[in-house]
Amino acid sequence: MQNLLTWRFWFAMRPEPLLPLFTNLFLGFLGLLLVATIFTAFKQRKKGLYKKFWSRMYAFSFSNLVISVFFFFFNYERAAFLSARFWLLLWLLVMLAWIYPLIKSYRLIPLKKEQIEKDKEFKKYIP
Repeated sequence: MQNLLTWRFWFAMRPEPLLPLFTNLFLGFLGLLLVATIFTAFKQRKKGLYKKFWSRMYAFSFSNLVISVFFFFFNYERAAFLSARFWLLLWLLVMLAWIYPLIKSYRLIPLKKEQIEKDKEFKKYIP
């Protein structure tokens, strides 16, 4: 744990390979992204209010799956600059910045659904 808090760990241009535990965790995360990509690929085909959300989630999961495969490959091959740990940290920050608007849009969908119901109720009485 002491090693995680040093600049040398995060910004070494020739980092050590991942420990087996972290390799397995990274592969598990890769598998989770693969399942999410497949799931969202099927969900985005359905019509409805959630179609745009599932389309965005598919783009998120597929893009991060591709990026994680590259990072895993670079770490496995011990590429000098491309396996540096700061790339993983930067990738995590970009993922968090990307998922925030997705969650925000997901929380607005019930409000849109309610508004559509109100509009239908209002238009029912208009000739």
